[in-house]
Amino acid sequence: MGAFGRIREDVAAARRGDPAARSGLEIGLLYPGLHAVWAHRLWHALWRRRLRFVARAGSQLTRWLTGIEIHPGARIGRRLFIDHGMGVVIGETAEIGDDVLLYHGVTLGGRTRNAGKRHPTLEDGVAVGAGAKILGAVTVGARSVVGANAVVTKDAPADSILVGVPAKPRARTGVDDARALLTPADYAI
Repeated sequence: MGAFGRIREDVAAARRGDPAARSGLEIGLLYPGLHAVWAHRLWHALWRRRLRFVARAGSQLTRWLTGIEIHPGARIGRRLFIDHGMGVVIGETAEIGDDVLLYHGVTLGGRTRNAGKRHPTLEDGVAVGAGAKILGAVTVGARSVVGANAVVTKDAPADSILVGVPAKPRARTGVDDARALLTPADYAI
């Protein structure tokens, strides 16, 4: 898929993820979460070509412009949608699957200063509520939902709901729409 195909795909994902979206033009011009992801693709390509300083400088410029910090070493799948976005931090060794939804204030951070894998892995279809922190080299299984302000420090199986500090996973039952799961009060803290 070419660059324009990926852009169209990203805009469509934003439209699905945000009920307030009115048009593709509005999304493409006014959604900083998309701008941060698009810029990350460029900085990540430079990072992989070992132009590390330029990639880091570019990612800091993107952070300054959007309020979203994505390390150029992070690996991001297709159709990531960062809704509102301000304060989102994605660390260097983070891995994000396809069709992931992040709300504002989410941190995918490390817990150690050791070299190697130290940031989370989010598998396909994960949704992470506002202010949630996922810390360390943990894996959040596919189609899981992390509630607002939860702090995840341990692996979670696929199809989990993670709430609390520290977050404890429980199985999802009956509700398929991850966005709807992030709304009810019993999933927020």
